[in-house]
Amino acid sequence: MENVNLTGQFLVAMPAMTDPYFAKSVTFICEHNADGAMGIVINRPIDMTLQALFKQLNLPLSSTLTDKPVYFGGPVQLDRGFVLHQPLEDWDSTLSIDANTGLTTSKDILQAVAEGHIPEQFVVSLGYAGWSAGQLEQELAQNAWLTVEATPEQRNHLLFGLPAEEKVQATMALLGLDFARFAEEAGHA
Repeated sequence: MENVNLTGQFLVAMPAMTDPYFAKSVTFICEHNADGAMGIVINRPIDMTLQALFKQLNLPLSSTLTDKPVYFGGPVQLDRGFVLHQPLEDWDSTLSIDANTGLTTSKDILQAVAEGHIPEQFVVSLGYAGWSAGQLEQELAQNAWLTVEATPEQRNHLLFGLPAEEKVQATMALLGLDFARFAEEAGHA
């Protein structure tokens, strides 16, 4: 597990994961280095639409986006918005994940969306998943997560192209596994 960098990969919670924040979750790792890791849970829409979020922020919103869900990104900083988006552009506070994907935490991206400058693809979440130095590696060693690599096309499809309820199965399918059968078998080891 030394020097593993999972940036740009997915974590699928193993069936035995009982933590209510992460059970049956898919998390996209936005940054992973010696200081720790951070990611966004991509399959947990909350009971809020973009329209409701933008209303709270006093921003107008194009009618084409009003029903787009806001996601639970993880249990850290639940009062803060995180926008996972493509293409990568020059926002006030953006973490570059790869040449085309960024995670922006500054309000200027939401202001731009309100003004009609909408990224090609984006997901808005409240909160993020965070791990301190060595914590994620320890959880991986304890078999809490499956790591899943994806081609850029597969990654984009998982992040932006699928409904939330299909993301666990689709991510597992990249490993050739069926989540329901895997959960059954993992429970009878």
